[in-house]
Amino acid sequence: MRVYISADMEGITGLVDAEDVQPPGRDYEYGRLMMTEDVNAAVCGALSGGATDVLVNDAHGPMRNLLPDQLHPRARLIKGRPKPMSMLEGLEADFGVALCVGFHARAGSPGVMSHSFMGHEIEDMRLDGRPVGEIGLFHATAAAIGVPVGLLSGDDAACAEMTEWDSGVTTVAVKTARDRFAAELRPPAESRAAIQAAAHSAVSRRLTSSREPAPIQKPATLAVRWQSAAVATHLLGIPGVTRSDNRTVEVAAQMPDLYRLLGIFLRVAATLTNQAPYC
Repeated sequence: MRVYISADMEGITGLVDAEDVQPPGRDYEYGRLMMTEDVNAAVCGALSGGATDVLVNDAHGPMRNLLPDQLHPRARLIKGRPKPMSMLEGLEADFGVALCVGFHARAGSPGVMSHSFMGHEIEDMRLDGRPVGEIGLFHATAAAIGVPVGLLSGDDAACAEMTEWDSGVTTVAVKTARDRFAAELRPPAESRAAIQAAAHSAVSRRLTSSREPAPIQKPATLAVRWQSAAVATHLLGIPGVTRSDNRTVEVAAQMPDLYRLLGIFLRVAATLTNQAPYC
């Protein structure tokens, strides 16, 4: 069975601050090592659970964070950007399960380094009226492709957010948020053992499941509220985009087309703003 791993960084074991996850932060190189080790734990678990092929997508920031020479030798890596499907690049219907490693909670959450894609620039996002961040959009897009999410690791807020979307996903809390840049950390050895065990369970469960998930084919509406009214104004140049107020745009499409369109939104916003990721 083919297994897909999407690796973000804010929810990685031991990391709590922008200095840990953004170059040229003073602890960024340490953060890269910690990220690679969490991913390796998921790869090991997936392989012991029955995976025959593991594809890892570096899904954080510059998407050049994982250390290829220290990644598990049986894992293939997608590295760099831009990528049309960003955090889901490379995910196809023939994957048996998707694993989310190092994910974080949405904007407005008390979780560690919580945000939705663009630091403070995105104030709020709604999918069919429901508050959504990177976790919910990943889950909805994977479901549209026909691939179930089997595991999420991150802080306790990220785990709770995934459980709200799908209580069947196994979650591993590697830290407990004390504030947006502070957490009570789980010991790395314990954290990685839990990730490995959860990945093993997620893959072996899928191998023994008699029910194949069908792609979810239905249109959805995404609403994004920006900090800058200029971003909303410029996005009106994209066919199908409407504005519900000065800073909020809406668009309807089927997943995963809606996810690709959000990527275009982000690139437009990036040309108009210059905010640090966690200011």
